Amino acid sequence: MMETLAQFGVAGVMGAMWLIERRASAKREEQLTQAHEKLIGQLDDRGALIEIVRDNTRALSLLEAGQRGLVEALKSRVVGSGEGV
Repeated sequence: MMETLAQFGVAGVMGAMWLIERRASAKREEQLTQAHEKLIGQLDDRGALIEIVRDNTRALSLLEAGQRGLVEALKSRVVGSGEGV
């Protein structure tokens, strides 16, 4: 390999080094792009998860309020009938 490069002289060696650097740079750029896409995908996933938790919390709050209302209605009915609680 060195003999092949040596026949092209300094310009050939510099050209080969430039090609090697460009190839490595392109590979790094591809890795950075993949890492960025992965991070963006995780952000989207987290956003969806937060929305699900928010919706579930809202649903549980409504359920709890409904149960409290039912308990109060039953209490008033029992108290109104004179049976006591």
